[in-house]
Amino acid sequence: MIVSNDSDLTEPMRIVRHELGKVVGILNPHPARKRSHALLSCKPNFFKQIRPGVLAASQFPPTLTDAVGTIRKPRGW
Repeated sequence: MIVSNDSDLTEPMRIVRHELGKVVGILNPHPARKRSHALLSCKPNFFKQIRPGVLAASQFPPTLTDAVGTIRKPRGW
């Protein structure tokens, strides 16, 4: 399972899919209009678009605090 839309993963995906004969699926977290044609050219066994609402609901809160300190999510995320 690849949770990405990054074309840099094309070669590893090709190796796993075609040389090792493993099942490879892509879960795309980016908007549907921005699908990586390079990844799709490797012929994944399946491709699923992650819906924006599901992706938003899966995020950590903007601020996390533990015994070491506080971490804040950058504004652009």
